[in-house]
Amino acid sequence: MKVLIITYYWPPAGGSGVQRWLKFVKYLQKFDIEPIIYTVDNANYPKEDISLIHEIPKNIKVLKQPILEPTDLLFWKKKETQKKDVSNAVKNGFLSFVRGNFFIPDPKVFWVNSSVKYLHEFLKSNKIDVVISTGPPHSMHLIAKKIHQKNKIKWIADFRDPWSDLYYNKDFNQLPFAKNKNIKLETSVLENADCILTVSNSLKKQFSKKAKRVEVITNGFDDEVLTENLIALNTKFTISYIGLLPKQSNPKILFKVLEILCLENSDFKKDLQINFIGDITDAVKIEIGIHNLSKNTQFIGYVSHQKAIEYQKTSQVLLLLIPNIENSKGILTGKLFEYLTAKRPILAIGPENGDLSEILKSTNAGVIVDFNNEVKLKLEISKLYHQYKQGKLKVNSKNIEQFHRKVLTKKLSEIIKKI
Repeated sequence: MKVLIITYYWPPAGGSGVQRWLKFVKYLQKFDIEPIIYTVDNANYPKEDISLIHEIPKNIKVLKQPILEPTDLLFWKKKETQKKDVSNAVKNGFLSFVRGNFFIPDPKVFWVNSSVKYLHEFLKSNKIDVVISTGPPHSMHLIAKKIHQKNKIKWIADFRDPWSDLYYNKDFNQLPFAKNKNIKLETSVLENADCILTVSNSLKKQFSKKAKRVEVITNGFDDEVLTENLIALNTKFTISYIGLLPKQSNPKILFKVLEILCLENSDFKKDLQINFIGDITDAVKIEIGIHNLSKNTQFIGYVSHQKAIEYQKTSQVLLLLIPNIENSKGILTGKLFEYLTAKRPILAIGPENGDLSEILKSTNAGVIVDFNNEVKLKLEISKLYHQYKQGKLKVNSKNIEQFHRKVLTKKLSEIIKKI
């Protein structure tokens, strides 16, 4: 059985967007499914991780076509110095307005027609059983929709994130016509795909209002995070955040609480170290300064996937932040599942009745505190610090095997074969 996977993010792309389908592709052949990748030839990825190229199975076919990136001509990416600041990519009000109102659903929309033409020719001499598209960028779904309709091929549309409700859409200051066009395009995908795939139960509930069938396959972890090597923990009371941190996830309440604890306890102030590893919004750096935490904070910048795993395993506490926006209950960041394998306590800030809360409870891996619950946050950090001082800071997580990429790919293969 053969599946055509349409994805913008593919190695050497770095960051979380590439992980999901790279890992599915790694294991699909074990379940008698041959993946064929269609991706971009000259992508200007905001972050790159060359090491991920080695994870691509040697025997799979990867089709590539060049893409016009209009944003290269206007803003954001082209220069290396600009690539370091993805978390602040929508700071420019005018350019954000252009992006949100004239590139719908996203700047990759200019790749749709040429891709459809190329793939239509490819399919004349190559049999494909199922086409799969993954977004964002959601223009990938528009390619798959036309292939599905022209060639009568079954179609699975994978939503790693929402579309019209994507958390950073508000930064684009979209006019009513742009909002309506996004909703109309999203609806056409939800209604026409044979199956919608998504990452959380809350998103499933949202998409089920329009889609005929919705299945959930979360993100997960793979073998590289399961190393048995003994890695020494930091001697400091380290609270580490690893990954992209946009302004919507800026944990102002955390910095306020940490400042109070530092004022109340000189030992806490001496022991505390906050690590930010990855692309961090300037809003966090400003907040750190406001709360007098600069001397306790390290900004390490973007690192390779393997290096990020090392930071996870050496930290005393792992910080997980959900964007403080509407409909945040369904957000499950990819880093959660690697955090689970690090066997370090997870301190999360987000909705206490969302999908993340359910997973933390079922795995016994950490605690979640609501965006505005200052009292509980102070109590939980004090508990963690007390255990740290006693040399007893650890976590006994359970039931995490269900999130291994191989287990998740088996579930995906069953969906593909049934469709």
